[in-house]
Amino acid sequence: MAVRSRTREAVNNAGGLSLNVEGTGWFRGHSWPVHVALWLAMMVILFPMAYAALVATQTNAEVFRFQLTPGTGLADHFDQVWNDRNLGRYMWNSTVQAVLVTAAKTVLSLLAGLAFVYFKFRGKWIVFFFVLITLMMPTEVMILALFRFVSFLGWKDSMAALVVPFAASATGAFLFRQHFANLPRDLAEASQIDGASPFQFLFRILIPLSWNAIGALAVIQFVFVWNMYLWPVLIISDQQEQVIQVGLQGLQGIDTGLTFGPLMLAALLASIPPTLVFIALQKPFMSGFALGADK
Repeated sequence: MAVRSRTREAVNNAGGLSLNVEGTGWFRGHSWPVHVALWLAMMVILFPMAYAALVATQTNAEVFRFQLTPGTGLADHFDQVWNDRNLGRYMWNSTVQAVLVTAAKTVLSLLAGLAFVYFKFRGKWIVFFFVLITLMMPTEVMILALFRFVSFLGWKDSMAALVVPFAASATGAFLFRQHFANLPRDLAEASQIDGASPFQFLFRILIPLSWNAIGALAVIQFVFVWNMYLWPVLIISDQQEQVIQVGLQGLQGIDTGLTFGPLMLAALLASIPPTLVFIALQKPFMSGFALGADK
């Protein structure tokens, strides 16, 4: 059913808020020192990555000579990490895991936020209280219970073991609950008058007004899952199903000892997917935080 004029007017009123970040006064009159400070900060932040890129091209002998020019071992290092150590397989497994977990958390968080704000049911605040309690429970506290549960289901060495235990997010549920609670109540009332169902209200009204929050949650969860180490190393014993962080751990000992070049190259390659995700979602990610600060 089409949402009529009252709903469109409410959406326009809610979506018409904008944050003016164009500075006047201090920033406009003192732009030169600000730009110098920002460039210096950027150089400090980028220095570790630039040095890692330099070391990735060098052999151990060149590293210990503190050579400041690119080395001669880049091709050998790439062959070692990509072919001999199967880094591409690890990155694919982590990408699939991160995408599935991020999608599941986003969908379930949207539905939880919708229920906590727009539905009335007995015990709603008790349920929300227990959701908040789980925010104070790190994964390490629940690791034994998760291990027994996944083993009982026979999911060890499978993608289901990496995805299902982390498909829900208390952080996401709280984020969307707060976001939806700050939207005008006229939206729900206008949608009810126009005869829209709850799912029509969600997909046609709430989601278009929540792209910033969705982008912020997606970036945070993708990076969190991509950096996961403890759970995969416990539940996955088949190296073909292992993830990138465990693969990087295995690269610390190539041949007879620690080789810095392959390790730095693998770390740089492993940073590419989360970097691309952040670049793609940078605008909604930053707007989501600006929106939260403004509220």
